[in-house]
Amino acid sequence: MVSGDGGGRVPSTQFAKHVVGGRWFMFFASILIMAAAGGTYIFAIYSKAIKSSLGYDQQTLNTLSFFKDVGANVGILPGLINEVTPPWVVLACGAAMNLVGYLMIYLSITGRTARPAVWLMCVYIAVGANSQSFANTGALVTAVKNFPEDRGVVLGLLKGFVGLSGAIFTQLYRAIYGTDNDGADLVLLMAWLPAAISLVFIPTIRIMPRGAAVATAASSSRERKAFFYFLYASIVLAVYLLVMNVVELEVLGFPRPAYYVTATVLLLLIFFPIVIVVQQELKTYLQPPLPTQSQSQSVVPTTTTVVNEADSPSAGTVKPATTCFQDVFRPPARGEDYTILQALFSMDMLVLFVATICGVGGTLTAIDNLNQIGQSLGYPQRSVGTFVSLVSIWNYAGRVVAGFASEHLLARYKVPRPLVLAAVLLLACAGHLLIAVGVSNGLYAASVILGFCFGAQWPLLFAIISEVFGLKYYSTLYNFGAVASPVGSYILNVRIAGRRYDEEALRQGGQGGTCIGVRCFRDSFYIIAGVTLLGALVSLLLAWRTRNFYRGDLYGKFKAEAVAMGPLVPAGEERPEDATANGAATSSTTDAVTTNGSKIGSAD
Repeated sequence: MVSGDGGGRVPSTQFAKHVVGGRWFMFFASILIMAAAGGTYIFAIYSKAIKSSLGYDQQTLNTLSFFKDVGANVGILPGLINEVTPPWVVLACGAAMNLVGYLMIYLSITGRTARPAVWLMCVYIAVGANSQSFANTGALVTAVKNFPEDRGVVLGLLKGFVGLSGAIFTQLYRAIYGTDNDGADLVLLMAWLPAAISLVFIPTIRIMPRGAAVATAASSSRERKAFFYFLYASIVLAVYLLVMNVVELEVLGFPRPAYYVTATVLLLLIFFPIVIVVQQELKTYLQPPLPTQSQSQSVVPTTTTVVNEADSPSAGTVKPATTCFQDVFRPPARGEDYTILQALFSMDMLVLFVATICGVGGTLTAIDNLNQIGQSLGYPQRSVGTFVSLVSIWNYAGRVVAGFASEHLLARYKVPRPLVLAAVLLLACAGHLLIAVGVSNGLYAASVILGFCFGAQWPLLFAIISEVFGLKYYSTLYNFGAVASPVGSYILNVRIAGRRYDEEALRQGGQGGTCIGVRCFRDSFYIIAGVTLLGALVSLLLAWRTRNFYRGDLYGKFKAEAVAMGPLVPAGEERPEDATANGAATSSTTDAVTTNGSKIGSAD
């Protein structure tokens, strides 16, 4: 038995079923899936193993990195699948792709299979990385639809855990395989762990409509407090990872048993939010039925039954048949549900796409080349893991801060999210310039700035798409927005940074294509800083275009829809106190229908 707030006793089995079937446990499961879905952000750690074992030059390695970004961000396929299937299908496909893709990379770089051609390695890493798009679509998009009024907060938290996943993987990797490993075994960990987590929590990820019980001001406030509890738990986790990262860097010969302890504490912190889930579901379980339940349910059938088609102004007229292409260039008002083609051909989407190419493409180039940047500037090899962890932790901070801060600024001051995006891109310019100039120890500061800015762009991008173009086709539009990332990565990473690095290495006559000195990346990051500045200006243009839209009530229709649906209880579950209330509600509903029917009939 479980004790309620009022001293009552709740059957433990029934309550456990309620918890596992609730929206908050679904959100917790989404957190765990997201926390294991960021393997693409630690490419800098295992890229050295790929480069040395397969004999690649920098441009070839960056080409491999580009296909990683293509796989991670081109999610049109999972988006379309999610439009016609339940989320578990998307998550199952993603788990299979994750296991196959990264396992083949592991077998290749450890010599367990014949050395693959470059194009085949590109296929392997694209398949493995594409599993991240499936995880995002299956878990994150579902969570946004379950909490539509708090989408900025939901996106910030879930994308924040994706950002933390790099540091989480690093800690688990050190505990399992030690610090002397060249990164090959990390690929094996990336192959099985995310797939296992997705398969375990697949049954809990589904769309759960909100009822009137959560549409009231008090309930909305309670939900927002719950999200802040999740935020506090994630902050504790991030601070712990940051502290352990510094301790392991400063303490030479950090003992292996200590890694076991740090990994155990890490797992406890990751699973701590289950306490928040139980508290929230207990409040939902003990919440009494709303007194207006019968009235809210009785209005719907009466208004639909008295509509006389002959009285309609359009009676006798036949609407011409339309195709999906006829209204492509006649989209609805911002905030309504666009079709996929209307959104893709929208000027707002074009502007947002260009801003993302400039912003995410530049920060991703820096993150993917951290190993080579650190080596060229003379940092010790063990600092590379520190840079990756710093990027991961501040990546988390950027996602959470952008999600919560933009939601607060929008609710309180009606500040358009594209304006916040422009500010983030301006800050990213400073990080790119630190790398270009090669300031002493500046790579630590650059890792913090660029990790923060990289993370902050994602919840802003996805929230803007959901707000401007609606949620009906969000699974597809969400993934289309992410396509801008590999486009920017190819232009800035492969064609500019990788090529210029190899040219400088050739000029120096470096052994194995290795380049040393500030010149290796200086010109590239001056160009990237200029491109990022262009992205900030484009974001300002989008902020100007949407200024009137963001001054209105963006989420009013979701509250109205929730009230109209009435209170909801998970399928197959009936709370003890509902038995008599349901009987009374049925009787009052019948009376209300009769009364309303007679009133409407007399009015006619």
